[in-house]
Amino acid sequence: MVFEDNRPFVFGVKVEGDNFTDRTEDTKTLLANFNYGVNTVLIFPRRMGKTSLVDKVCGLVDTDKIKVVRIDAFGLRCETDFVNAFATAVVKATSSRWEEWMENAKIFLSRFVPKISFGQDPLNDFSVSLEYNPSNNTTEEVLQLPELIAQSKGIRIVVCIDEFQQIGEFSDSLIFQKKLRSVWQHHSHVTYCMYGSKKHMMERIFLNKSYPFYRFGDIMYLQKISERDWVKYIMERFSVTGKSISEELAQRICRLTECYSSYVQQLAWFVWLKCDGEATECDLTFGKNRLLDSQEALFIQQTESLSDYQMNYLHAIADGIHTGFSLKSTLSKYRLGTSANIVKLKKALLEKDLIEVTAPKTVDMADPILKLWLKERIWK
Repeated sequence: MVFEDNRPFVFGVKVEGDNFTDRTEDTKTLLANFNYGVNTVLIFPRRMGKTSLVDKVCGLVDTDKIKVVRIDAFGLRCETDFVNAFATAVVKATSSRWEEWMENAKIFLSRFVPKISFGQDPLNDFSVSLEYNPSNNTTEEVLQLPELIAQSKGIRIVVCIDEFQQIGEFSDSLIFQKKLRSVWQHHSHVTYCMYGSKKHMMERIFLNKSYPFYRFGDIMYLQKISERDWVKYIMERFSVTGKSISEELAQRICRLTECYSSYVQQLAWFVWLKCDGEATECDLTFGKNRLLDSQEALFIQQTESLSDYQMNYLHAIADGIHTGFSLKSTLSKYRLGTSANIVKLKKALLEKDLIEVTAPKTVDMADPILKLWLKERIWK
């Protein structure tokens, strides 16, 4: 078997084709939501394959009758940035060629200023963007754009916004969220799908009763792919490339990564790359160290500014403490200060996305490989 990108395991980019494993029920649910016009919010930790899932379903529904608009909000810093990106993405996704692109911009957004950049091949190599002038347009007018185009063309539109939690960083964020909700909730030809990598911020936006997007749509919590499915997948991927790995070693890949999709793929790749025929214990050790090496710079950046108390809190979690941080024995052993300090530590580490609440009063590290790195290279 020859893989399109010559890799049996894929990480760091969207996963598709034979590299996309399981998610059958999640795919079915999201596909139905898109087809039947149900707004959807995806909430789950990073490195769990959210973008790959959304892209797979988008590919299944993107037809002449349903057009998909994709927006990445990660680099957007203010309302104007969002509106520009929103208008540009909607017009591009609903236009088959640049002349139609310009015509749609003229009809629906006559007061926008189009900016065109040409490459070496003017007929095929070009990019177009819209520049929003707040003095001539209102945000609400622009947010109506997909509904107006959908009605005009007799189509339906699915708008997918990645890193949606970024709008929570905008100045006057709640006011902007109210504008979005007030317009989008009345759209009957447009379906919205929002997802992001910061779980606690997504939950604040969509699960907090005081926020405008409360109960905006179907909330999907993506669960981990089971160890059983991952083990089968790993062994099959080794097999089709002429290599082999035992069920035990495949299980250990899953347990080291706690079945986080991207990490499973990355660790399996390093083991596959190292092994000569049949994977060995040494290959797994090599792969684990390569995985830690690849993340070390990020982990140093994430932890270098933490206080001693915050590091001690993480140390407790890494040692298997998930509840009862205010117990005298825990406070003393991990030097956490007073019981009143626990609330502050939890809040600060949640804001930094270093921990997550997995059940009422139960916390864990948000990144299993950060946990492994701390245990093996900092506290060992």
